[in-house]
Amino acid sequence: MPIWMKDVIEIIFSGCLFINAMLFVPQAIRIFRAKEARSVSLLTFAGFNFIQFFIMMYGYVQHDYLLIIGYTLSLCTCGTVTFLIIWYRVARSKSESIRGEQLK
Repeated sequence: MPIWMKDVIEIIFSGCLFINAMLFVPQAIRIFRAKEARSVSLLTFAGFNFIQFFIMMYGYVQHDYLLIIGYTLSLCTCGTVTFLIIWYRVARSKSESIRGEQLK
């Protein structure tokens, strides 16, 4: 493979890693604005975090710093979504229990 082709593929791959990380941002914004996460799957986003963590570890073992950087960014954005899901579900649970106590 010519060197220029390898460089082009690495540039495209870098862009794809960035896009992958940014795909989680609109979901985080939607959850933050709505102040709820009812329609969002915690299992899905926790699974994404799990996969991204091990891809990042694979990059570390292979000394592939592009993978490490790209998936660290993705892990942060997806982790934010996961955190917001848990945060708002716990808050909803607390408010429902308080409402239940007030109705008694």
